[in-house]
Amino acid sequence: MMTLPQFLEIPATAHSAESDTLAAQQGFVSALKDLSLIQVSGDDAASYLHNLLSNDIEHLTLTSARHAALCTPKGRMLASFFIWKTSDGIFLQLSASILAPVQKRLQMFVMRAKAKLNDVSTEYTALGLGGLAATKTLLQWFPQLPSEVNGKVDTEFGSLIRVSDAYGHARYLWIIQSTMLNEYWPVLQSSLTPCSAALWRRTDIMAGIARIIDKTQEQFVPQMVNFELIGGINFKKGCYPGQEIVARSQYLGKLKRRMAIASIPSTAVMAGMEVFSEEDPDQPCGMIVNAEADNSDSSICLVELKVADQEANKVHLGAADGAPLHFLPLPYAMLDVTQ
Repeated sequence: MMTLPQFLEIPATAHSAESDTLAAQQGFVSALKDLSLIQVSGDDAASYLHNLLSNDIEHLTLTSARHAALCTPKGRMLASFFIWKTSDGIFLQLSASILAPVQKRLQMFVMRAKAKLNDVSTEYTALGLGGLAATKTLLQWFPQLPSEVNGKVDTEFGSLIRVSDAYGHARYLWIIQSTMLNEYWPVLQSSLTPCSAALWRRTDIMAGIARIIDKTQEQFVPQMVNFELIGGINFKKGCYPGQEIVARSQYLGKLKRRMAIASIPSTAVMAGMEVFSEEDPDQPCGMIVNAEADNSDSSICLVELKVADQEANKVHLGAADGAPLHFLPLPYAMLDVTQ
């Protein structure tokens, strides 16, 4: 099995959170080794995935990418995917911590479909780039950069996808064949600061993009983590596992649970931890979705909780007298359907 080059082993402790913040503004590159990649190929690849996932896969083009969820029949998320298409098939990017069970579940539904699933996580490397210098650096390989969020371009050097901005600058996901990294890494690190994947996860949090990991599987209906607000649900497509629950959550009244961004004065914050409201201290009101250290004594996180508790702004980590959550603005509009 192919292994990644040793120079991509950048530990999370290599830089302080404060120096990573500076790099995020000036220009950085991260090897996203905490993400895995499933390639789905074959004549029925698009229709097979279309019948399983929350988004429209049949009309996915070569010039765009999109989010999608794999749900249980009860509408709970088993996985969050970032999905794109090339001439080699359809690619599903997901947390490495859930790769094995998710690939096994997807395989269960292949049956007679002409679709083949392969784990290609070592054949390709995902690089996350952002900050002021990232755009200029990428022009060396991609003369035309995608201008819109979720836009994609392909060249002989791989696939480049623009993702949601963070720190006031564009971010890009570059999917490159791992065998090509030795040639291009020296050029990248000459103009960008190599950082661990923790910085990329932090920028995803700032962009309000939830990532389902092993500790949060089956905890959320997609709207609880704002998945429709980032284009992860198509309400006009046909049935898929959990579709009835997802649709009902959208149209039968105002959603009572949502995801927010929060800062917490603690570095011991992890996905799956519960949060509590002062107004009802005996039971949790929500759960941490994703979290990363923001500086030496605080973390930034995505947290799913009751909307009423978010508005009351009296929420704490672990217990009603734990570290307080300070809510921050989301980078996108919070739109609810009420009937």
